[in-house]
Amino acid sequence: MTTATIETRASAPATLPKEKPERLPLGPLKTIHVFWMAGMSCDGCTITVAGATNPGIEGLLNGTVPAMPKVLLHHPVLSVEAGAEFMASFKKAHDGTLGDPYVVVFEGSVPDERIAARTGGYWSAMGSELMPGEAEGGETRMVPTAEWLSRLAPGAAAMIAIGTCATWGGIPSAEGNPTNAMSVMDFLGKDFRSAFGLPVINIPGCAPQGDNFTETVFAILLFLQGLGPLPAFDELGRPSWLYGETVHRGCTRAGYYEEGVFAKEYGDPECLVEIGCWGPVVNCNIVKRGAINHMGGCMEAGGVCIACTMPGFPDKFSPFYKAPPGGIISTTMSHGVGGVIRRLRRLSNRHASREHRWDVNNDVPSGWAHVPGSSMGLKVMELFYQKWQHWGARQPGRRKGEEAWLWGGTRPGQPSDYNDHSVSEGK
Repeated sequence: MTTATIETRASAPATLPKEKPERLPLGPLKTIHVFWMAGMSCDGCTITVAGATNPGIEGLLNGTVPAMPKVLLHHPVLSVEAGAEFMASFKKAHDGTLGDPYVVVFEGSVPDERIAARTGGYWSAMGSELMPGEAEGGETRMVPTAEWLSRLAPGAAAMIAIGTCATWGGIPSAEGNPTNAMSVMDFLGKDFRSAFGLPVINIPGCAPQGDNFTETVFAILLFLQGLGPLPAFDELGRPSWLYGETVHRGCTRAGYYEEGVFAKEYGDPECLVEIGCWGPVVNCNIVKRGAINHMGGCMEAGGVCIACTMPGFPDKFSPFYKAPPGGIISTTMSHGVGGVIRRLRRLSNRHASREHRWDVNNDVPSGWAHVPGSSMGLKVMELFYQKWQHWGARQPGRRKGEEAWLWGGTRPGQPSDYNDHSVSEGK
């Protein structure tokens, strides 16, 4: 503020500042519009969101989800309206005459329309309008979706980028592409804020799990309703509760990795790192949540993780289905350490697969197959293992005060211990 401005205000008569109208209504909302637009897209994100179940998109659209406003979806594929009737709501949102708050969802990467405009074309467009200076009935032009994005994003309650193309640029922005495609965040810039002060919200995946999207929308709508806090997002705008863990941590094959057992070809049940899986370094919950209806997922179905949720995809992870260079070091170490761990666990499994009575009698009365008795190695292991396991604690069948010590007391499993009734007597 300049000195002249300060002096002018000081000499002016004291008046209350004029009330500024709120950009968006606060408090519970009855209706909220969702404007879905697509850039360089395959519509895969639309397909996966249509298959969401928790919550399902039907509940949001019908207004049957508790505490949620009714969602009016304006989608170029799923909407009943078409042509000018479909575009009318977009124009009202741009003009500020819509009457209800709205959220913008962008699918696909944002192309550089200046490149296409040089030859009078466009990369991705939706709807048409009169050319500047043309009267009604004059020449029209197609409106690029990138232009609609720049028009509607500032007035949106929230700006959501769905899918890796929209969040990080994805395949359309890979090295050598002719469109100079980019992510929504790159297009709008780091200073962008929605009408409620939110930066771009990113839900990556190619395509992401539909439930990741609907769950995030549910949490955001609770915030806009004034019924909940703003959800937690990480430094890249991802829902932190969904993308905070790596694929490997939730993978059903991860146990094989620490035991140093790896698949040699597709179809093997072991860890897939040596045949091209990037799961240990990729933020995604695909194995925990499943792909559709909480079922499936890349590794569950036998496929490797190609890191489709990551900002570096695809350039930093190609060629696909080739072992990651860093994996050579980690898997070599895992082979060595895991080989020892695997054998120790196998021994412990044999120990845990025997009843106490079988140890005493040295016989397994199974009619299915001959189960050999305890080997000398297993007996030695059990001697030290059980003493260590019950060190300072009361073993089953012992009275209070007869705690076992590492080098003291009788060996667990003697017939006298087996006939001890002190536990049943409550002593």
